Amino acid sequence: MEIMTAATHPASPAAPSERTRVRRGAANAQYDTATLHAIVDDAYLCHIAFADDKGSHCIPTACWREEGHLYIHGSNGSRMLKRLTESETCVTITHLDGLVLARSAFNHSMNYRSAMIYGRFEVVDDEGERHRSLEAFMEKLAPGRQAQVRPGNDKEYAATTIMRIPLDEAACKVRTGGPNDDEEDMEWPVWAGVLPWARTPTAPQRDAACTVEEPDYVQKWTCSTTTQTNTEV
Repeated sequence: MEIMTAATHPASPAAPSERTRVRRGAANAQYDTATLHAIVDDAYLCHIAFADDKGSHCIPTACWREEGHLYIHGSNGSRMLKRLTESETCVTITHLDGLVLARSAFNHSMNYRSAMIYGRFEVVDDEGERHRSLEAFMEKLAPGRQAQVRPGNDKEYAATTIMRIPLDEAACKVRTGGPNDDEEDMEWPVWAGVLPWARTPTAPQRDAACTVEEPDYVQKWTCSTTTQTNTEV
């Protein structure tokens, strides 16, 4: 639907593997660590694709990054978590930044940031690392909250599996800017441009039984801003 010229994109390192090499829309591909980490860090959810004897599945799950790994967690009984250690998988993250309206129907596009991560998950077994990683997840959700909530107990930790996948084999695609219309369509009498899209925090909703005053991170919730680096025209 859209083509980005190489001139609009800084040079990126080579793809880390044959299966991460972007073939369609290759000018939008980025393989550098900084771009990958920024996309992962701006996400609360990822989608994990895997297959078992019942077919193929793609399941959304909460995620967070620590250094060179993406982490997930879940119940010990999770079918997905059991399967992830047995075979290769693919993890995807996508952020929509805008709808690109062109003069021609087939030149419409979207501004976005996306990442595909390949590899195999491993279980985090060390008990100290398990505690630390879940605390890091809580801090991602609401910085400062970990020190206020009831800590997890031994039973809760024992029922939880924590897994991670290295970010070594991954590819990102990023599209920015306005429409790329064909020259013969430039005089077509229709509005063209970008409809920017962003996540917007809304007012916190107090639990009916809660009598505690809002901490700083709750008061600041609606003042926070999400990363919007790719909505410019």
